[in-house]
Amino acid sequence: MTGSVWSLLLVAVLVALTYKRAPLKMSAISLGIFAVVAFVGGAATTIAVIAALVAIACGVLSLESFRANTITRPIFSLYKKILPKMSETEKTALEAGTVWWDGELFSGKPDWHTLLDHPNPSIPPEEQAFIDNQLATLCSMLNEWETAQNGDLSKEIWDYIKKERFLSMIIPKSYGGLGFSAQTQSHILQALTVSGAAFTSVGVPNSLGPGELLLKYGTQEQKDHYLPRLADGREIPCFGLTGPRAGSDATSLPDTGVVCKGVWEGKEVLGLKMNFEKRYITLAPVATVVGLAFRMFDPEGLIGDKKDIGITVALLPRHLEGMDIGNRHKPVGSPFMNGPIFGKDVFIPLDFIIGGAANAGQGWRMLVECLSVGRCITLPSSGAGGGKYAIAASGAYARIRRQFNVPISKLEGVQEMLARIAGNTYTASAGARVTAIAIDEGHKPSVPSAILKYNLTEIARDIANDSMDIHGGKAIIRGPKNYVESGYSSVPVAITVEGANILTRSMITFGQGMIRCHPFVLPEMHAAQQNDLKAFDKALFGHFGFIFSNFSRSAVLNLTNAAFTSVPVTGPTKKYYKQINRYAASFAVMVDMCAFSLGGELKFRELISARLADMLSKMYLASMVLKHWEDQGAHKADLPLVEYSCQKLFSEFETAQDGLIKNLPSRPVAAILRVLTMPLGRVAKAPSDKLVAKIVDLVTSHNETRERLIAGTYRGETISNGYAETLRNPLAVYDGLLDRVEQADVIYKKIGTALKADKYDEATLSIEGRITDGVKMGILTADEGEFMLAFEKDVLDMVHVDHFPLEHFGPVAENQDTPKKAATTRKKKADASEPEAV
Repeated sequence: MTGSVWSLLLVAVLVALTYKRAPLKMSAISLGIFAVVAFVGGAATTIAVIAALVAIACGVLSLESFRANTITRPIFSLYKKILPKMSETEKTALEAGTVWWDGELFSGKPDWHTLLDHPNPSIPPEEQAFIDNQLATLCSMLNEWETAQNGDLSKEIWDYIKKERFLSMIIPKSYGGLGFSAQTQSHILQALTVSGAAFTSVGVPNSLGPGELLLKYGTQEQKDHYLPRLADGREIPCFGLTGPRAGSDATSLPDTGVVCKGVWEGKEVLGLKMNFEKRYITLAPVATVVGLAFRMFDPEGLIGDKKDIGITVALLPRHLEGMDIGNRHKPVGSPFMNGPIFGKDVFIPLDFIIGGAANAGQGWRMLVECLSVGRCITLPSSGAGGGKYAIAASGAYARIRRQFNVPISKLEGVQEMLARIAGNTYTASAGARVTAIAIDEGHKPSVPSAILKYNLTEIARDIANDSMDIHGGKAIIRGPKNYVESGYSSVPVAITVEGANILTRSMITFGQGMIRCHPFVLPEMHAAQQNDLKAFDKALFGHFGFIFSNFSRSAVLNLTNAAFTSVPVTGPTKKYYKQINRYAASFAVMVDMCAFSLGGELKFRELISARLADMLSKMYLASMVLKHWEDQGAHKADLPLVEYSCQKLFSEFETAQDGLIKNLPSRPVAAILRVLTMPLGRVAKAPSDKLVAKIVDLVTSHNETRERLIAGTYRGETISNGYAETLRNPLAVYDGLLDRVEQADVIYKKIGTALKADKYDEATLSIEGRITDGVKMGILTADEGEFMLAFEKDVLDMVHVDHFPLEHFGPVAENQDTPKKAATTRKKKADASEPEAV
């Protein structure tokens, strides 16, 4: 063999060993054998020597004790010097929650069994019965227009929410709560997206708030007192974290609690004098108990030597002297209860701290641990539920709304939006459902919570925009008939709360994931902090092997478009699993190269961090889509939704990947990344027009795919008394119209043929007139005419928008003439111009 062939063989061996992540000893033996074979086989001496030297290096490096003392020790000393110090709040945030599928994606070589072997439980019968009965009843009572006019949910609705314990889904049955699974909570909240006020009022107490904090950290006395009262609605909770000077930077709380002595119930006790100002607090105006986060200080050393004790969380009854609560904010889009809370020299006993005095200073840990679960359920449910409602309504509306003598669902501009709503809804539903099941299995997925919070609320924004555009004029006129506007108007709330999306994308998702999910970064940091050379050596050389392996995997998978990577599935989705393997290898390389080239500066390069967060998010969501399809029975009819979702997510992944490479400050590193991760350029293609048309056919007619996509939306016949009369549920009406639309299409076609043959009088422009005349002329049968008139009546009812008397919106301005007022004015002027009688 020629020298070139031997060189290629050596490269192939090195790539194979790193690709398979072979241990150092195995690599040493393999390369030693190659060196001998190459020497005997007549290869150039240089080839054999290189192989032998690499084999010796691997062999030496496999001697852990020698390696640690001669190679790792100086690196360890330097690492400890440059390792930035972390505050306790940063450590707490980074170590909160657990690592699940997100860790597999960071590994560069995801083990698909971790996800595919994940359970697929159905909702328990008792919880399903609640969904079928109490939830359906509550949904039938909700009318967002009526709520907007009244400024709150009705007393009847509030009483029903409390009576049926909707506020206690997370409270165990032993305390009188419902004790529902995370999957059921998500299902309920998705259905309640028909009303922003109901969704928020139910969602917040079941997310971050006093209930969850008490469950996890409260004293037994606190649990026994508060949890039953929270469960049955005697207590309404709120939680005060955000203030005028502490929004996204929640750790910079200016609110204080100073340890002092005071009088409580006639006795002198140790307690806290509190001063605080909170805003944007959901349920505050009606709350009876306030969870409050504040900075605790002990300047006189009354409970210990530490002066600045740190962030603490306490429960404050509403009636406390010095606390001002009851005013309201007016959130955009939905009139849910929200308002400020003020406190001036409010005294509470130390027992009011959640968990008692022993939990003083533990508030930040408590909050971030709770957020890792709550953010996976409540706000992601708004994206999934809002999407289901939007596609159920928009798909049907586009099918029955005709322009240019065809349903608007046949217009390609509308089709593009319908497909986008459907694909986004499928993605959001998959992410919300599969991650909720992970919570039920005991995971506390902090990084996925950030992924879902950001991506699913942004999906909700895109869905709302598309739905508004499809409905056109119907969506921009407010009134009881407008089922689109409230969701559109209230989207910014979800975007902003529980960690603003800008912050979540640019700082939290990747910043936390890099340390929490990377297989070696956190072990290296822990080893340095504990001054453990042996542990650091193991992590460091594991990290080196990890980097070399991902270099090889990325190069091979990208050059072959993942053709030879193995995945544990067969069938039409196999190619998507392979692509995620390719992307994971590329992502792992980019993470380490960005960290290498930017060092500590990476923390402040938010656009770089944001693009890495986007890459991680798209892989995570695509994985959820694939798992969701398998869990639902791998129905072939649903494949267009899977294909659209994956293709869209993959295209977005490569957009972020390409953007990162173009903007990485170190151009040599960027060039290496371009060669390793995008040697063939952008490969992913956006969904085709043909695929878009397939999806539109699925979401604009009755079929099992549409039923699975919109499962969980309330489709009962009526909703509560509206502004003027009892309203029919739009989704129920649309279900009836879709049942009849194909029969109507045949009749439309007959009328169209007759029009082309000039059988109609041109003066007959209305469809009702053409139906009536068509029966008279024998173009239509009497039964067809009767059917069509009833069908058109229902269509027109859904197309109509509301109109109100002019006086409905308040007194008319003095300088504004109404027709009635103008006539009166003209008469007065005419009278004034007549001469006075003598």
